[in-house]
Amino acid sequence: MSFSLPDLPYAYDALQPYMSKETLEYHHDKHHQAYVTNGNNLLKGSEWEGKALEDVVQGSFGKNAGLFNNAGQHFNHLHFWNWMKPNGGGSIPGELEKALLDSFGSLDKMKEDFIQGGVTQFGSGWCWLTVQNGKIVVTKTANGESPLVHGGKPILGCDVWEHSYYIDYRNRRPDYVKAFIENLVNWEYVAQMYSAAIK
Repeated sequence: MSFSLPDLPYAYDALQPYMSKETLEYHHDKHHQAYVTNGNNLLKGSEWEGKALEDVVQGSFGKNAGLFNNAGQHFNHLHFWNWMKPNGGGSIPGELEKALLDSFGSLDKMKEDFIQGGVTQFGSGWCWLTVQNGKIVVTKTANGESPLVHGGKPILGCDVWEHSYYIDYRNRRPDYVKAFIENLVNWEYVAQMYSAAIK
């Protein structure tokens, strides 16, 4: 199964003012496309050719760095576009909200921990809401890694590579992660991933 670049689920300018049209054009059309192109080239003739994306990500981790980096980033970005929506943020579906309250004590604490995770990820990487041992926890990973390769199931991820925010926020990563969690998140999509993760 080869990788392919999906269309964005909204217009390039739909996430303004929190994420600009220029950022989405570069991030989706150039960066994500590069992961797809490079991933497909590295997939050819490998033992993971024809496998499902999650199997490629988990199987190549620690064994084939080039393929893993591109497959991992492709997996992360497929969800990243869906983890955002115009007029995002806002209310959280009931089952997910209850689980977040059980895990963090309050939604404010969840957001605070998530922002802290994104800000303290040194260099390129991601911060996550991850289902691990029946709880939702904040985790962070370097480069193209995700909770998938660390025994967890990702339900929300924020890309903190500089290409995700530098055009709009320059070096103000805390402002970017705060804008993401408060104004961009598609909580319905997160809730779908949570339901799938606890099955």
